[in-house]
Amino acid sequence: MTDLRNNAQRRYFVDAGGQRVLIGLTLEETFEFERLDSQPVANLEDRRVVRDKGVLWPVTGEQRWQELYAKHEGAWKALDSSESR
Repeated sequence: MTDLRNNAQRRYFVDAGGQRVLIGLTLEETFEFERLDSQPVANLEDRRVVRDKGVLWPVTGEQRWQELYAKHEGAWKALDSSESR
């Protein structure tokens, strides 16, 4: 998706059902985030991504990936700051 993912540390917890879930996200959102995150890095200026021998294709899901990342990051920061007190 974006180049943020290259620097993003993933932070999971195990829910009551034994599933690994990203902090701040639901199980469904975690699945969606990981699916979107496995897509190629986007060129945000023209909303396209390089695939298959340099051919540019439209990017789908970039905005949703950013929303889920922001939700996860916000929850992680809140947890981290509460634990450091």
